[in-house]
Amino acid sequence: MNYIALNDYKKAWVFKHQDLPVAEPDLALIKPMSPQRSAVLWSTMISNEKDHPDFFDSNDWVGQTSSWQDTLSWEQPWEAGEEFPEAIAEFLDWQDNTTVYFCLSRQEVLETRFDVFKRNWKNFMFLTDGSFLIGKKRHSVVQFMPEGEARLGSRP
Repeated sequence: MNYIALNDYKKAWVFKHQDLPVAEPDLALIKPMSPQRSAVLWSTMISNEKDHPDFFDSNDWVGQTSSWQDTLSWEQPWEAGEEFPEAIAEFLDWQDNTTVYFCLSRQEVLETRFDVFKRNWKNFMFLTDGSFLIGKKRHSVVQFMPEGEARLGSRP
């Protein structure tokens, strides 16, 4: 099985928070991957050796400064209650129906569509710990750092 039910996901509370409710149609499109499927995607798109963003080094594309073009704040718009930061959306330049992966670690990846992510980005930010937003068949990437910054870059 490639996915687990959102209700069985240990961090599902971020999507059911009473102050940031997620609409039912969007909830149906937020799909936590099984640990096995997460590991395959992580190994393919992020790192074949490191399990978590805390452990990257210059041998991983994410640990190379040449992979990153810009840094901006995600925390300021989040705290101000604003929509998904336009600068990030412009950098990514993805269509709303693009399949995206919000990657927390080798064992934890959430799949959804870009429009769903943008509408509910504040919920996803509860899970930031160096987490990546990667689009299917896309090279642009954002890494959301726990300090409130977003690194904009490209993956190989």
